[in-house]
Amino acid sequence: MSRTDVLEAWHAHLAHGRRRSPHTVRAYSATAARLMDALGDPDWGTLARLDAAALRAQLARRRAEGLTNASAARELSALKGFIAFAREQAGMADAAPPRMRGPRVKKGIPRPVTPDEAVNLAVAVDEDASQPWIGARDRAVLLLLYGAGLRIAEALSLTGADLPLGEVLVVTGKGAKQRAVPILPLVAEGVADYAAKCPWPLPKDGPLFRGAKGGPLSQGMVQKAMARARIALGLPPSATPHALRHSFATHLLGAGADLRSLQELLGHASLGSTQIYTKVDAATLLDVYRNAHPREAG
Repeated sequence: MSRTDVLEAWHAHLAHGRRRSPHTVRAYSATAARLMDALGDPDWGTLARLDAAALRAQLARRRAEGLTNASAARELSALKGFIAFAREQAGMADAAPPRMRGPRVKKGIPRPVTPDEAVNLAVAVDEDASQPWIGARDRAVLLLLYGAGLRIAEALSLTGADLPLGEVLVVTGKGAKQRAVPILPLVAEGVADYAAKCPWPLPKDGPLFRGAKGGPLSQGMVQKAMARARIALGLPPSATPHALRHSFATHLLGAGADLRSLQELLGHASLGSTQIYTKVDAATLLDVYRNAHPREAG
């Protein structure tokens, strides 16, 4: 098979066989392409026979380019997946996979914004926009992230068929898994306001959130709008769109939500992913204590 055939097969496996997110598909495909470049475009058999030493050599090349521990860990995961797929294609699926540990990555605690900051960010993106409908759009997206705990990709995957939002929204998350998310009146009103102002048609089979020229709204545009609002409000760089989802989880936990319910609302595959918010809540309380009692905490 040609290089193009190999990469197309890997891309299709990730996107359709494993139902990975578009971002993961792009990243893992790029990792495979770099490995093939380094090895001179090998065939399935050559790829299937790669061992831990070959993977270490590839990671060393990437680390020399400035790859961080976290990025190197993701790169290794992609490489292992690619080699496992190559072994299936070469009829060597039963062969023992390369045994190699990735670099240790210290898991950081997500930094949530306060409820007031979340509301102020939604207002700021509205006021900063070049056109009223764009402001209403950006505000609606941020309300979905904070008020419903959606991932940004989930919010941007909504279609005209989801209008008007009711009390519950069925969201398709990672791995094509669906979950039901309660929708607050403020969130539904924000989305309805955007839909009423949007100059582009919103058919049931088309994207709900539109860019300035009518195409699907990109994550980058939401991130830029929030960055401008964050700077205007004097908030730290950690105040990103994804931080609003963290804030949704942290504030629910602080209000007494149990971990299992929070797991379902967030669409986490394992409870372990949700448990990090117990640390977030404790860290938030400690920040409050230190701000209120700086001498005692010092």
